[in-house]
Amino acid sequence: EQSVSIFYDLPQGNGFCLGQLNLENRSETVRRTRSKIGYGILLSKEPDGVWAYNRSEHPIFVNSPTLDVPSCRTLVVRKVMPGYSIKVFDYERPCLLRDADGPYAPNSVRISFAKGWGPCYSRQFITSCPCWLGILLSS
Repeated sequence: EQSVSIFYDLPQGNGFCLGQLNLENRSETVRRTRSKIGYGILLSKEPDGVWAYNRSEHPIFVNSPTLDVPSCRTLVVRKVMPGYSIKVFDYERPCLLRDADGPYAPNSVRISFAKGWGPCYSRQFITSCPCWLGILLSS
């Protein structure tokens, strides 16, 4: 498919319904954050790259190798407000290799719902966010 919807519990046709994931043994913070996802995001493969369209009523936070700034050693996490989109992966821009915390994949995109992470946030790592995705793009 050229696109995939990722949403909480609203019927959005084909896609990945996060509301179907087991919430047993999850904190109240995780439950509240998941309930904010609503229509979620649409990931779309376009001629110039992969785009994320935020269809939620809350911001999403995105990081990928092609969003990082050249020669910058800090992680770049972009905040995408509801109703906006961002090119999360640029086919023309080479992936920047850097010392990453945790596993590193040059074709990966990380998205957190409603809560940010990185140098500008109290959560330094995406794994500290209550609801996040790691997406591996195939070439």
